[in-house]
Parts: sequence; C-alpha cells; structure tokens
Amino acid sequence: MIQLIKEQNPVVHCITNHVVSNFQANGLLAIGASPIMGEAPEEAAELASLSQALSLNIGTLHTESLKSMLLAGKRANQLGIPVVLDPVGAGASGFRLQAVREILGTVYVNVLRCNAGELAAIAGEQWKSKGVDAGEGLLDVKALAVVTSKKLGVVIAVTGPIDIVTDGESVIEIPYGDPLMASITGTGCLLSSVVAAGLAVSTKKPIETVRDVLRFYAIAGEQARREAQLPGDFQQAFMNRIASLTDREVSARISLQEETV
Repeated sequence: MIQLIKEQNPVVHCITNHVVSNFQANGLLAIGASPIMGEAPEEAAELASLSQALSLNIGTLHTESLKSMLLAGKRANQLGIPVVLDPVGAGASGFRLQAVREILGTVYVNVLRCNAGELAAIAGEQWKSKGVDAGEGLLDVKALAVVTSKKLGVVIAVTGPIDIVTDGESVIEIPYGDPLMASITGTGCLLSSVVAAGLAVSTKKPIETVRDVLRFYAIAGEQARREAQLPGDFQQAFMNRIASLTDREVSARISLQEETV
C-alpha cells in the first residue's frame, strides 16, 4: 500500500483542521503523497478536480470551510474521487454535528474515520464527551459501528486501544499501536488523510485498504515508541517511522501478533 503511494504520488486535497494542517501535510509527504491544502470556496471544486483523493476534517469548522467541503465533495463524487470524512469533535457542539449530517447527506463519503465518541454522536447515542477527545461510555462500539455503517452505507474506521474497521458486514480488529500516539495533536487527523491516499492508489475493497493503512499506521506508532519516551520526541520519531516503515516490517509484526493469539 505505502509502496504504491510512493510510486504513484497521489495528490490529496485536504480541507482540514488549522491546528494540524502542517503536521498533516508533512505526514502525507513522508509517505510519498502530495498534499494540497486549500479551503476557499472559490477554489474548492477546482482543487478537488486536480486531486486523486479528498480528506475532509471539521476540527476547526466554520461556515466557509463547510461550504468548501460540500463543493469539493460534490465535485469529487462527480469524478469518482474517494472521500474520507473525519468528524472531529462531532458531539462537542450542535454546529459540528449538524455539519457532519449535512456532509453525509450531500456527499457520498467512502470512509468515516472517527473515535468512539464521534461515532456515538453521529449515531445519536449517549456518550460522555470530552471536547474533541473520545471520552467514555458503556456502548458496544463494535456493534454500533456495524449498525451505523449499514445505515450510512460507508466504511467506518473507529480508532482507539483496538481499532475497528467495518463495512456493515465484515468487521476487522487491529490490535496494534501505542497510547503515546494520543499524546500529540493530529495523529488521527493525519491518519484520515493517509487513508485517503491509500484509497487513491488501491484496487482492493475499501475495507481492505483501510485495514492495511491502519495496520501500517499503528505499527509505525509502536516502532516510534521504542525510540521516544516523551511526546515531543515521539512526534519526530513517528514522522520518521511512517516515512521509512517497510512492507516487510509490517508483515513481520502481523505474523508475530497472529502467532501469539
């Protein structure tokens, strides 16, 4: 997957979170993709036309960026370009939740990449939110992801201690990663755009593409953790690992996990 991205250098149009736009752009460059960060309504559709994937992120949402997301999403749909939506903090405000519903009702989204709290908000379930973080609750996240995937007709990737990917029929659990990944802002946002890059080059089923990307990303986090103990060092180590992690290393880690289960 990552080798294909390096070979094909897909352009990924990101309408994203101002807090993490630099980290997101550098992360896409690190894996071999070509980011374009543009949110003005006047150019949103045009930039989408130049791209091979579209990554939408509502982390610092405002009226103009929402307009751009809708314009870019519609154009992406017209051209058959994959769209990934990251509903950052969907339950933090009514404006965010309504925006997510408008996007999902207007644009065909290939993948919804979220945490458990965001999934619960979109599904209309009770959950104790904590700003834009996952928060906590007693729901069966796997079951909710399956039901919501069927209802919305999208692949859903819920990241957490164990990542869950489902298309409403199949469910894949990904038991990799490290808690330090949650200690720096933007790892989830970058992941969503890496998923978009993967969809741009893959001929696999979307659920398999998302699975492969999430495995790669989580294993990169594990390896970065071996090189760094604190968040500042971890961010640099993580960027280096997503740039250098090989298919062989990913396969070896998966084989090791399967042997120990």
